[in-house]
Parts: sequence; structure tokens; C-alpha cells
Amino acid sequence: MDLLPSRYTIHKTKLRWILTMMTMMMMMVMRRGESMRLDMESGNTKCISDDIKTNYMTVGTYSIVNPNEGHHLPPSHKLFVTVSSPKGKSHHHAENVESGKFVFTAEETGDYMTCFVAPGYRPTAKFAVDFEWKSGVEAKDWTTIAKRGQITMLEVEVRKLLDVTETIHEEMFQLREREREMQELNRSTNSRMAALSLLSFVVTMSVAGLQLRHLKSFLERKKLL
Repeated sequence: MDLLPSRYTIHKTKLRWILTMMTMMMMMVMRRGESMRLDMESGNTKCISDDIKTNYMTVGTYSIVNPNEGHHLPPSHKLFVTVSSPKGKSHHHAENVESGKFVFTAEETGDYMTCFVAPGYRPTAKFAVDFEWKSGVEAKDWTTIAKRGQITMLEVEVRKLLDVTETIHEEMFQLREREREMQELNRSTNSRMAALSLLSFVVTMSVAGLQLRHLKSFLERKKLL
């Protein structure tokens, strides 16, 4: 009679241990959001880049820090914001704003660039901008997903783990593709080096032959042969 509670306790402990390890793995693997504060000055530009994979969702929020809470920001505290893809496609453009948000799904892999421009102003003004940029699993609004689906936080964590697993699988596939491309590049480089070495040998032997022929003709003219 006492074995059932004991086994139940053991299984429950194992389940907790497995969930803990999976959560730790998720925290280590999944991409964290980048939160930062930028110091801006009138007439200056600052750009931030992030390497985003294809089909990854990315979310960015930015806002000018108000030095005087409860008061409106001065006219000098404005921003021009642009977000562009590796090939220069615009995903976000805002002018004379104090805060904003952008959301899009990456259409290609590469470095996406977010640039903040503080327009010129006299006298020069200095201010700070809070910027948070999330990509991948972290970009999803899991709280909203839990509310809409009426699921528990444990189920949310499981879904996160599934997304992380899928992300790892995609990254491993991309690493294999890069490895294959590097192998092909190495083979191509080796083939070219071999052809270049052969060409160098042929040129060297040809020059040596011409030199010997010239030396022989010179010695014959001097009647040394």
C-alpha cells in the first residue's frame, strides 16, 4: 500500500527535474531580446544591427526617455527611425516621433539595420532612447497566446520548448548547408590552386627552355661550342 505514493513521488520528482532541465536548455538556447539605452544628440545618427534568420518574427519598441516625468517632451526631442533588410528593403519608417514600434517577419537571412536619427536643432539637445529588439521565440507574445488559447503557463512553456527545438533544428540544417558550401569552396580552391601550380610549372619550364636556347645560340655565335 505504501509503494504507490512512493512511486508517485519519484515520478513527480523526475518530471520536475526534466522540466527544470528543459527550461534551462530553453533559456540557454533561445534568442534573448536586446534591451539597450542609446545616448542621442541633435544632428547625430546611431544604427544597431541584428542577425535575423529567414521567417523569424522580430519586434522592436523604442521611446525617448522623458527627463521630466509628467511634462511633455521638448520640441528638440524627436527621432527619425528606419529599419532596413540586408538588401536595403525598408520595413519601418517614422519621422519626428517620440516613440514607436515595428513588427515584421524576416524574408531573408542577414543583418537587419535599425537607425535612429536625431534631427538638427539649435541649441544642441541631448537625450536618451530606450530600445528593445526581440527576434525568434522571444518575439512572440506568449501571454496573449495563453489568454486566447485558455492554456496554462506550463503548456506555454512546453510550446516555447517546441519552438526552441524547431529553431535548433533549423540552425543545425543551416550549419550543415554552410559546411557543405565551405567544402565545395575548399574543393574549388584546391582545384584552382592545382591548375595554377601546373600553369606556373609550364611557364617556368618554358622560360627555362627559352633561356637555354638563347644561351646555346649565344655560345655558338661566340664559337664556344
